[in-house]
Amino acid sequence: MVMVMVARSHVFVITGPSGVGKGTLIRALLERMPELRLAVSATTRPPRAGERDGVHYHFLAQGDFDARVSAGEFVEHVAYAGHSYGTLRSELEGGDSGPGGPVVLEIEVQGARLIRNALPYATLIFIAPPSLEELRARLCGRATDDPEKIERRLAVAGEELQAAPEFAHVVLNDEVDRALAELEAIVRNALACNGSVEIEAGA
Repeated sequence: MVMVMVARSHVFVITGPSGVGKGTLIRALLERMPELRLAVSATTRPPRAGERDGVHYHFLAQGDFDARVSAGEFVEHVAYAGHSYGTLRSELEGGDSGPGGPVVLEIEVQGARLIRNALPYATLIFIAPPSLEELRARLCGRATDDPEKIERRLAVAGEELQAAPEFAHVVLNDEVDRALAELEAIVRNALACNGSVEIEAGA
């Protein structure tokens, strides 16, 4: 075996509890850094008002999702709040920025753990709320879930917050502009340090 130098696409995994503001921060980050490309996750949950297939999510029937899992098309996949979610390998292989461009993944904590194992070079960033009470207010304020679903999401969020120390970067989303500035600094620093890596190849 010999060691060779290869270029790799940088992957940024942005995770945190449902309702913490991941989507808001990511949209603002993409506006500031158009060289980034957002990977579109797949899910079996029904679209919410205004969501479009292939833009917000790849909306799949459960049978189709399961078939793709069996075919090895997912980098990671999890069950969350009664539905399946996952990242298709094809989402990491190209896009508007072309192969090798930096990719952003917005996924739940379970999926982020799987990505950490599958892609150990990825930069993982945990977005935390100021408190569970504030998280409850945000979930209620967006009015996309009924009270029972909100309580289920809050129960999961309490467990997910315990996972924050597992991640190299934790951004407190107490104020959007401040949190965005911190997130942008993390991403820019990682890109500045990113380069070729050594991997084993056949002689």
